[in-house]
Amino acid sequence: MSTVVVVYATHVCPYCRRALALLDQKGVQSQILWVDRQPELRTEMQRRSGRHTVPQIFVGDRHLGGCDDLYELDRRGELDSLLR
Repeated sequence: MSTVVVVYATHVCPYCRRALALLDQKGVQSQILWVDRQPELRTEMQRRSGRHTVPQIFVGDRHLGGCDDLYELDRRGELDSLLR
């Protein structure tokens, strides 16, 4: 898969690492926006997602949610089609 996925993340977040590991396993190229290094990105993330926790994951303009949401999509067999 060659879909670019935007992930708002921090370096210390274990959920961010889990989400990025799943995306990597799926062969997805992730654009990681480190909100702990650029506070304005956290504001952007909150505006886009309505959430304040990381990670927040987007495919294009579609908000997939956080780590648990990503894994739930995968468990239901829906993630692969969203990443195409």
